Amino acid sequence: MSIISSTGHSQSASSTTTLTQRLTAAFCASILGACLVYFAGFSHIEAVHNAAHDTRHSAAFPCH
Repeated sequence: MSIISSTGHSQSASSTTTLTQRLTAAFCASILGACLVYFAGFSHIEAVHNAAHDTRHSAAFPCH
């Protein structure tokens, strides 16, 4: 029979993030997402339009 011992996990300095770092990452992700939606939604490139057409309409995003 084996004995399982649990050890406490301590947070190391490399795994902690500050509030400023998290807000910066969220802001950058939001800007990237908005750019992708804008590009896909208003692109006049037929391949891009067709690739995202059903997704845009299911999300009620106008593309015509």
